[in-house]
Amino acid sequence: MRRAAITSDDLRRFAVSRSLFPPTTLRCAIGRMHFVQADPIRAPARAQDLILRHRVKDYRAGDLERNYVSLGIEEDTFVNYGFVTRQLQMLMHPRPNVRVPAEGMQAWSVAERKKAELLLAFLQSRGEVHPREVEENFAHGRVRNYWGGSSNATTQMLDALHYRGLVRVVRRENGIRIYRAHQHKPALLTEAERRSRIDALVDVVVNIYAPLPEPSLSFYIRRLRYAVPQWRNEIAAAQKRARERLAHARVAGVDWYWPEEENLRGAVIPTSVRLLAPFDPVVHDRTRFELLWNWTYRFEAYTPAPKRKLGYYALPLLWRDRVIGWTNLMMKNGELLADTGFAQGRPPKDRAFQCELDAELARIRFFLGLRT
Repeated sequence: MRRAAITSDDLRRFAVSRSLFPPTTLRCAIGRMHFVQADPIRAPARAQDLILRHRVKDYRAGDLERNYVSLGIEEDTFVNYGFVTRQLQMLMHPRPNVRVPAEGMQAWSVAERKKAELLLAFLQSRGEVHPREVEENFAHGRVRNYWGGSSNATTQMLDALHYRGLVRVVRRENGIRIYRAHQHKPALLTEAERRSRIDALVDVVVNIYAPLPEPSLSFYIRRLRYAVPQWRNEIAAAQKRARERLAHARVAGVDWYWPEEENLRGAVIPTSVRLLAPFDPVVHDRTRFELLWNWTYRFEAYTPAPKRKLGYYALPLLWRDRVIGWTNLMMKNGELLADTGFAQGRPPKDRAFQCELDAELARIRFFLGLRT
């Protein structure tokens, strides 16, 4: 018999169920994902915590930072900046002496290399170092950063050394990164070994964000130039290999890709409401979002307030396997307030929806350490 065609409903259920796997331990969740994107905005918590609370049993905001050392993980740049397993980090290093992605990844100048050598020598002599100590010792002044603001030159150099892999983040104190000098082992790889590493990085991308429409697959794989700038010229070939080895189907005129060994039709429709971080893998890719849920979501934290349509930090609202709206959360007098909007202008008629939304807000109060 001819197998039934894959539908958009199949893709939606698969996208939700494979990403929002049953809650497990923090160690297991990170080991399964290999990468959790970070963002400093707290509304009501940082992105990494909002992402992990759905995937870790009894997760509380800040658990990742509190357990950072015992988890044996690292902060690094993958397709974005975030927390990575050491297994993933080893695939990306050592990197060449280039600036961080936000600064264009150009090679360091002679003057920058000299400053980097002095700074690295200071770190090696001191062990763990707070950025304030570096600034007090060097006082290099202030420079223009990528976002148009002003940054301490030493802080910017620390970022460059971190990206290069010459320092690592050993922990955070009140959100501030504490650094230590570090050295990755040299990697003299054969062509086959390089291909194997790049393909493994592609597999991590697909594992996090699949199923992916072809434009999104290309987008994420191209972003690996930030993870491995030393191999950026080999990424196009890796993309071609990925399209050849991944499972795929054409749905509504679009080619979709996912890991070969996974059963796309085995997904079960969830019965709950989830409020997702703007950077959650379920909603991260806006192209895929519009294809699966047929409306446009925008992250508006950096949009001038008068031009916002959804809100400063609108959390996409997932009901069963549909993202149907958004919620802005805020704290007032120790209470959690929720302002919800709907893509269709009104909430679902199903009576279970409000009960499930209330249950999700109760879970968020627990996550934030509030009274439930």
